[in-house]
Amino acid sequence: MWKDKIVSPKEILSKIEPGMTIFIGTGMAEPRTLVKNLMTSEEYNLQDLELIQLVSIGDTIPIDERYSRKFRLRTFFSGWIASEAVSAGRVDLIPSRFSKIPSLFKSGAIHIDATFIQISPPDENGYACLIGVDVERQAMESAHLVVGEINERAPRIMGDTLVHVDEFNYFVNSTELPLYIPRWPLADVFLKIAANIATVVADRSCISFGIGPLYEALSVQLATKKNLGVHSPFFTDSLMDLVKSGAVTNRYKGVFRGKCSSSYLMGSEKLMRWLDRNPLVDFQPEDVITDPKVIGSNDRMIAILPARRIDLTGNVALHSGKGNVTAGPGNVQELFIGASLSKNGRTIFGLPSRNLKGMPNIVLSVDNMPFQFTNRESMDLVATEYGVAYLIGKTMRERAQELIDIAHPDDRAELVSQAKEAKLLYADQIFLPESGSLYPSKVCVTHEFKDGLKVCFRPIKPSDEEKMRDLFYRFSDQAVYSRYFSSIKTMPHKKMQEYVNVNYRLVMSIVGVVEVSPGTEKIIAEARYARMKQDIFADTAFIVDEEYQGQGIASYLFELLIRTAREEGIAGFTADVLASNKSMLKVFEKAPFPVQTVLSRGIYELTIPFTPLSDLQEKD
Repeated sequence: MWKDKIVSPKEILSKIEPGMTIFIGTGMAEPRTLVKNLMTSEEYNLQDLELIQLVSIGDTIPIDERYSRKFRLRTFFSGWIASEAVSAGRVDLIPSRFSKIPSLFKSGAIHIDATFIQISPPDENGYACLIGVDVERQAMESAHLVVGEINERAPRIMGDTLVHVDEFNYFVNSTELPLYIPRWPLADVFLKIAANIATVVADRSCISFGIGPLYEALSVQLATKKNLGVHSPFFTDSLMDLVKSGAVTNRYKGVFRGKCSSSYLMGSEKLMRWLDRNPLVDFQPEDVITDPKVIGSNDRMIAILPARRIDLTGNVALHSGKGNVTAGPGNVQELFIGASLSKNGRTIFGLPSRNLKGMPNIVLSVDNMPFQFTNRESMDLVATEYGVAYLIGKTMRERAQELIDIAHPDDRAELVSQAKEAKLLYADQIFLPESGSLYPSKVCVTHEFKDGLKVCFRPIKPSDEEKMRDLFYRFSDQAVYSRYFSSIKTMPHKKMQEYVNVNYRLVMSIVGVVEVSPGTEKIIAEARYARMKQDIFADTAFIVDEEYQGQGIASYLFELLIRTAREEGIAGFTADVLASNKSMLKVFEKAPFPVQTVLSRGIYELTIPFTPLSDLQEKD
């Protein structure tokens, strides 16, 4: 008998009275037929209405001055198309954490007279599926007029989505397509950012996603991971691609194990077809999905968030305007807290080093920018196309240097100057202008040694100063003498910063880095060569943390150093090694080139010409 409840949009609108508050579904749940009829109707009763929508995404609710007599929009998120209208005073913003919004409806703090939502066609048992699971059920329970717009193209999604026809007063048949969100093109800069983020997303991590170019790139760069889980406010096309790649199994999640859990559905028609009756995705209300305690119940929870700008102290300016849904301060706060409650959880902000206008996105301060998220005490990771900055446990000076190292190379000199003036960096801080543009990122590689030890090898950076000092002070007196040929007792800032700021044309220093705990890196090895401008040979030296010796790290570093040197046109290596340093002599003996040795006063003077391997094979 539910079909007897089907009426025309005009009849529904005749039941509206001036001053009523109407809840409108968001995204796929937006009842576009009802809303368009509401916008075009000239009936006198449709005046001074309040429309409540969680996020204003679609094009059916205009927010310009022409409609000010008919209605006023209230929204919990201004980041899509309503941000300018909020600033102009035409739209009311309700600041709230997303997980608390359902309770505002339940408690009556926000009064609702009518609820308009889009649903799937009811089945033979009278059950339809909600398309928006965020707060639609609470809105239905709060309103005395509940209208479901039936759309034949709406998918039947799984989870806490079933509603019975008896829960509705009326239905209308949709004459509009559902709201489809087009995908962003894959941009090279975001692919590089996503690749850097992927280096810190371990297998078995649980991730959150949003909408935008960063997430499109992440679905590509995370596709080789294993046993990922998904607990995300938004389920999108990019997440669909990641699930289809095989990287997502949800096997190690703490809640909704075996399923992707989400609240919002936003994407293309292809996504809607894929989600129809798909048991791999479980949609739950917003107060479940965005509750920090629920988020934190997943081990290795990784909150990946886009940022507009970040300053050298770690404060973040979030995006606003069209295309931004996922980076509101309330939503970011919940993901941030949830990741911090998770065992080995991480929070990663990703952004290009420069915006589309060529302006720097890493700046001295974001104090004059809107949409700020200031929780620098808990800031974890920041990624640009130039690398990842680790901020946890770092001093203000250290995090400033970390962020400068991932800024655009052409912006680093000015940032160093500004940071010195602001007393964020030492007044005598060295900056080599060419170091940023010459940074040999192609050298970066990760290798697994005995007992599963994973070491990341990369060229040294200015921000490695403290980590290199820590390495120095972990050495025994004998190790220091073997490396420096003198009994050095101290390594002050002035001396160490000269060591970590290198001209990559003449000096190559490769460090081996391990992550000892989430957000904490430790340098355990370093190898470098140095040459004078006209020399065709380069002098080389190695050092490995004594705790990690005997695993082949020095030999692997030597191979990397040789490969890099040959690409730079260096003809060979020279080295001075104490006769007592048997372990280092063995490393050089394993070289794929002949080693010429001269012993003088207890020191072996080694010369290793890079004879072409083909020549050696012919001699053999």
